Amino acid sequence: MSAGHSKARLEIIMGMRPTGGLEGTAAVVTGGGTGIGHACAAALARDGAAVTICGRTQSKLDEAADRIAEIAGHGGSIHTFAADVTQEAEVEALMAKALEPVGKLHAVIANAGGGGGIAPYQVQDTEEFVRVLHLNVLGTMLCIKHSVPLMVAAGGGSFVGMSSIAGHLTHPYFGAYTAGKAGIEAMMRNAADEFGERKVRFNAIRPGFIATELMDGIPRDSETYESYIENTPMKDVGRPEDVGELARFLVGDESRWITGTCINVDGGHALRRGPDFGPFIEPMLGPKVMSGELPES
Repeated sequence: MSAGHSKARLEIIMGMRPTGGLEGTAAVVTGGGTGIGHACAAALARDGAAVTICGRTQSKLDEAADRIAEIAGHGGSIHTFAADVTQEAEVEALMAKALEPVGKLHAVIANAGGGGGIAPYQVQDTEEFVRVLHLNVLGTMLCIKHSVPLMVAAGGGSFVGMSSIAGHLTHPYFGAYTAGKAGIEAMMRNAADEFGERKVRFNAIRPGFIATELMDGIPRDSETYESYIENTPMKDVGRPEDVGELARFLVGDESRWITGTCINVDGGHALRRGPDFGPFIEPMLGPKVMSGELPES
């Protein structure tokens, strides 16, 4: 899809309801340069928030900021900060940067995350497993650590962790990704309990199959893709904006009495079963590895 078509679709989706409601607030969206993070940042900026997006590649952040700036409304604005969420000093600097537009921080959407190392456990690469855990669990924890005091100082706030249906529905061969997403959900529940009295809310979003750049690697004529569709009652895939609109709701006052929850955005996929990546990886690993044996040396 061209950039022009993507922007037009975003404008149509973002225009489906009255906007506003986040005037004078500031938010951070990690992994905000592409996909779900971009959609979350756009929804917040459209409704008046001063949004700081972060990612590891400045050029992607700049491109995203240019697109979001065109639909920002009600005094909303978009700012960028290159950071790796697994590096504590960079996360601390990110939160300080997000204070600049209005002098306070009101919301964080910890979207940065990802997977890797799709294989049965007996052939999981240990370093890759740890990398994925750090990206999802450590990255989210550092965002909690360095944003909570700022949101407490602001009189309250909202933290949204980005989980996945893989955090509670089996996804065979996904290695550390499932453990990482389950860990995010556990942190959201515990943090909601810890900081509820200070009016800082914590919730998680569980996207299903969303049409992002990360999912483009699954051929549309493959058994794996078909397994997603077969197990989704609505028989389709989601859009990043579907997640962005829920994130916007969880940030705003409309959700003031919601905390400690994990909400599916998956077309009903969690009612059935996870995807089957067996046919996708068996040609590379072989049937013996798929059945629990070690590869031949």
